[in-house]
Amino acid sequence: MSAPANATQQDWIARWQRIARRIRVPLGFLAAALYLYELWKRAPQPTAIAWSLTLVLPGLWLRGYAAGYVKKNRELTQTGPYAHTRNPLYLGSMLIAFGFALALLSWPVALVLAVGFLVIYVPVIASEERFLRATFPDFDAYCRRVPRLIPRITAAAPTSETDRSNGNVTEVPSGNFSLPLYLKHREYNAVIGAASLYLSLLFLRPALGALLHGLR
Repeated sequence: MSAPANATQQDWIARWQRIARRIRVPLGFLAAALYLYELWKRAPQPTAIAWSLTLVLPGLWLRGYAAGYVKKNRELTQTGPYAHTRNPLYLGSMLIAFGFALALLSWPVALVLAVGFLVIYVPVIASEERFLRATFPDFDAYCRRVPRLIPRITAAAPTSETDRSNGNVTEVPSGNFSLPLYLKHREYNAVIGAASLYLSLLFLRPALGALLHGLR
């Protein structure tokens, strides 16, 4: 890619990031307001809540699994879930979010979430890839093996890493899940958040109804 093209791409990413920062909080409030409105408008269906678990539980597992492997800014993680998709944390977040939209059977919530992911995560992923490409010499080889988001079925073998100082090539260590890394990234907060949302699905509407009835 030529230098002008690179500059154009960087300008585009920078502009999109500025827009994302400005609308991130309003989008969050809009999604929360829609969630509460949809929850108040109609009672959640037990069948829909049960089906939502087919997205939420894999999403929680994927985020937790990825958190036990990733060493941000220190190495190019290529093992565990990162051998299947380059962005398992974001993919897990998407599964969780759309799982709760399914639990509510709410197209408005799903639409707001979809717009939010496009506006916020696309520039974030682009920015992170620019950093990784500049930091790790084998990132492009990794990209050729592993998809950006939709996971491949079989795990890709880790690419070799070239030492910039002397040109030596060493194999990337296989790596294992690390509970201390999981705890360091506080990924258990996602489990707590999901449990809180399910409790709200089951009990918030009846509680608000009882409160309003008592105020009459």
